[in-house]
Amino acid sequence: MTELAVVTPTYGPDAELFAGLHRSVLEYTSDDTVHHVIVPAAHKAAFARYRSRRCRIWTHPELIPRRYVRLPLPGGIWVNGLRPWPPVRGWVMQQAAKIAAATVVDADAVLLADSDVVLVRPVAAENFTVDGRLTLLREEGAVTASMERHVRWHQVARDLLGLPPSPPPPLPDYVGPLVLWDPVIVAAMRDRIAETTGRSWLEAFTTQLHVSEFIVYGVFADGVLDDDTRPATSPPICHNNYDRTAMDHDAAIAFAERLDPGAVGMMISSHSGTPPEVRQAAIDRCVRLAAE
Repeated sequence: MTELAVVTPTYGPDAELFAGLHRSVLEYTSDDTVHHVIVPAAHKAAFARYRSRRCRIWTHPELIPRRYVRLPLPGGIWVNGLRPWPPVRGWVMQQAAKIAAATVVDADAVLLADSDVVLVRPVAAENFTVDGRLTLLREEGAVTASMERHVRWHQVARDLLGLPPSPPPPLPDYVGPLVLWDPVIVAAMRDRIAETTGRSWLEAFTTQLHVSEFIVYGVFADGVLDDDTRPATSPPICHNNYDRTAMDHDAAIAFAERLDPGAVGMMISSHSGTPPEVRQAAIDRCVRLAAE
């Protein structure tokens, strides 16, 4: 059996959401699956209760060189002591920590799960493997010209990887709240960034003002790997609601009723302000549908 690790970057305000995710990881993954949680050092105490044989808590200094210092400013700004300008945005550092974690966890497959995700079906890496290769979330043509940030992320990825300019949209999307990564591919991606830029992958990545770890991984897989190593396509494995408007009970149940047979997780955005009891009603309904 392929070993699976679950990796979740999070922080104190999302501790209760994380609790639901962690319960589902314990229920729907094998007994040897470890949930790796990445948190700011100052928030570690909020997650101490989850530490166990199946939960490893990492702080950023354990994954990122100590020359990177988090400033006491809103938004979690970081500074690289060897190259202080430009400062590193908090969400870029979170992405970098995720990439770093993917190559240090002891697993053959990494499931990246946001805090507002909950698993609703069993998850095993072999179920997402084709010809011995872990599949890739790849939504062909999903990035349109109107999605300016995604288009920019594609170009930044190609610059980091030393690839020709991005073709015009539509482009594939590789972004999701629940995504599988192959640590071997992540390591090769990091080496490619270092080779192309002449800098460490971390410095090259964190000096970007606009970047997406998922797009870099996907563009690397599709633009650098050959046919023998390129992952097959995985359909989306998470049933998502990205709305930033709170859901009421009826809307949450209607959302849950649309659970795809192939989805192993569901996500209601933490930014929506959906009440916990409404969110739980949607989770319960998804779990019942998944079991039918």
